[in-house]
Amino acid sequence: MAQKELNLINMEEVDAKAVDWLWYPFLPIGKISIVQGDPGEGKTTFMLQVIALLTRGEKLPFDEQERSPMNVIYQNAEDGLEDTIKPRLLEAGADCNRVLVIDEATDPLTMSDERLEAAIIEAGAKLVVLDPIQAYLGADVDMHRANEIRPVLKRMGGIAERTQSAIVLIGHMNKSSGSKSTYRGLGSIDFQATARSVLIVGRIKDQPQVRVVAHDKSSLAPEGEAIAFELDKETGFAWLGHYDISVEDLLSGIPRENKLGAAEGLLQELLADGKMAQSDIAAAARQKGISKRVLDQAKKNLAVRSSREDKRWFWELAP
Repeated sequence: MAQKELNLINMEEVDAKAVDWLWYPFLPIGKISIVQGDPGEGKTTFMLQVIALLTRGEKLPFDEQERSPMNVIYQNAEDGLEDTIKPRLLEAGADCNRVLVIDEATDPLTMSDERLEAAIIEAGAKLVVLDPIQAYLGADVDMHRANEIRPVLKRMGGIAERTQSAIVLIGHMNKSSGSKSTYRGLGSIDFQATARSVLIVGRIKDQPQVRVVAHDKSSLAPEGEAIAFELDKETGFAWLGHYDISVEDLLSGIPRENKLGAAEGLLQELLADGKMAQSDIAAAARQKGISKRVLDQAKKNLAVRSSREDKRWFWELAP
């Protein structure tokens, strides 16, 4: 066997560069991102709304980045172009002249297909969506075997970097409701490990028309705040704003109102005997999975007072 040539890279000679973003901090350019959730939760609808905004050159939710209308490649292996995809794009308000699809009529597309990179270059696409993941792995790739998944994803990462496009893989969750979100994605955990950003889409248990997109993993920036949208049979789609809920609570169906009630109960318990340092209260809240935003709302609801003593803030219940 021929000996492989050794080539050492000296990090002193590597030029550092900043990450570019299609949508900060959710969709990095030149990287792979994953959007996943249980069937019917709104993953595809969410991405089609993002596509619509990008093709019109409009700002994405909670993002002030100015951008020109851009081309997008969208591959969907589950729905028909004429009777499903096109109507949904029109409903979302997309500029369909900027949405391109690789023809799979005679030759199904896979992540290892050379047509994928060629199409991105020809179209000048900045976003590529493959929906769903498992349909584009190829018949010979077992999505549960890491040794088969890694080279495919490495190739995809190389395509994203070379073309400076954001590649988004849409996937379903498995049914292990007791597992951490990281282990609920279908197939090998290498999918989540390779992706630089993983978003979870789920519905609020007591408000089924409300869906939330929450950051499950963010390797290149701080995790973004969860964003809610509404899917109403009569009024259609609408962005609602930020929604304070963790990924685990979203997947387990715990409504936000339960968190607020838990925060109020915690404050009443901690402050029952008098004032307490704000830092200690915040630490106790974090241990129970209560965010600062929910804690601040509970503080407001209970009319908790703040006072400063010896360079520290203390909270106490109003008499």
